Amino acid sequence: MIEAFKIGDKKIFSRTVMSEDIASFESGMVHPVYATFALGRDVEWACRLFVLEMKEEHEEGIGTFLNIQHISPALLGQEVSIEATVEELKGNKVNCSFEVKVGERLVAKGTQGQAILAKEKINQLFGSLKD
Repeated sequence: MIEAFKIGDKKIFSRTVMSEDIASFESGMVHPVYATFALGRDVEWACRLFVLEMKEEHEEGIGTFLNIQHISPALLGQEVSIEATVEELKGNKVNCSFEVKVGERLVAKGTQGQAILAKEKINQLFGSLKD
């Protein structure tokens, strides 16, 4: 694992809310806004940006937790900006806080964690779960 960051380092990921990001289920659309599950996917990516620079060729990141407080909606077509901040680097763990905004308006905040493991170890773990 490459020690490329320190506590307080930041990464920013921005994207436009698209139709595939809106709150909908098999029963149909719930609201035409950025779904919490899509927000979670994008927050994971923003925090993974650190892992991409930290993992070595034989390693991969794996999510360990995700906590989201969804505060206000982001509408279809609006640009959201996700600012991820390193809060803890402990062993192979990379834990971040994040804020999601549309302009200056806070859409969500929370925390996300990842662990960097050898790909072989991850494959063994997944293999042990098969019936």
